[in-house]
Amino acid sequence: MKKVTPFLMFEKNAEAAMKFYVSIFKNSKITSPGSFQIDGQEFLVYNGGPHFKFSEGISLFIDCETQAEVDDLWEKLSAGGEKSMCGWVKDKYGLSWQVIPSVLMKYLSDPDPDKSKNVMAAMLKMNKIIIKDLEKAYNQK
Repeated sequence: MKKVTPFLMFEKNAEAAMKFYVSIFKNSKITSPGSFQIDGQEFLVYNGGPHFKFSEGISLFIDCETQAEVDDLWEKLSAGGEKSMCGWVKDKYGLSWQVIPSVLMKYLSDPDPDKSKNVMAAMLKMNKIIIKDLEKAYNQK
């Protein structure tokens, strides 16, 4: 186990949530009755009862390489949950995810302040992030 491992406290659906996440992400597996991995990142889960609720104060950030990956994860994670602004979704268990293409972070950190400002303005108008629209904003003169 790594020194820092996310511990997700569900009301009563920890096992179902693990199965859901493993069905969505490639390179994922359930490793024990209370843990699973996504791309080698271990997650611990527990049924803690109704006292603990997820909030947007913490989210899981997904670095996506392609629009197809963004589209797929956006739809699968939001099924039974809710879609929000700027790449955020809440899954059916209440856990928040950021479905973000890698290029967004690259564009936002561009040393040209006009380019990064244009990309930020475009992103703030989006729900699901659309790479071609980011590219258009980035290349705007």
